Amino acid sequence: MADTSISMPGGFGGLMRYNEEYDTKFSLKPAYVIVFVVLIIAFRVFLSVIY
Repeated sequence: MADTSISMPGGFGGLMRYNEEYDTKFSLKPAYVIVFVVLIIAFRVFLSVIY
């Protein structure tokens, strides 16, 4: 019979693993983003009422 051994690369089986945690200059909480979007929508409605 033929040799049927399969050679896999070491580590994660060929998959690349990137750093899951990264540092950014801006760290915003999701609540702040939601409030900011609501304020933009309210400002847009306010402008459409005036003009």
